[in-house]
Amino acid sequence: MGRLTRRALLALSLLALSACGGAPRAREQARVQFSVEPATARVYVDDRFVGAAVVLARRPPRFAPGRRHFTVTADGYFPHDVEVDLPSGTTTIRLRLRPIPP
Repeated sequence: MGRLTRRALLALSLLALSACGGAPRAREQARVQFSVEPATARVYVDDRFVGAAVVLARRPPRFAPGRRHFTVTADGYFPHDVEVDLPSGTTTIRLRLRPIPP
């Protein structure tokens, strides 16, 4: 194959890639913004501790998009479980835990 033909094929390939948006991009990660009362609550994702609610409110954790199981606990409160199908981008989870009666 001649030098000119290879260059022409390369140029056509680059043109075709740019016309269809280029190389496929990796899926954007999912972020979860927590707004939980009480602020002392602890957050678990898929049975793994990820942090205190007060910290996660300021620094949303990142995950691969998909189904996640969240458990939120705090001393003196009933635990709360929620299953969420996380899309790419930011999802906000707002919870107010119920106190355990005396």
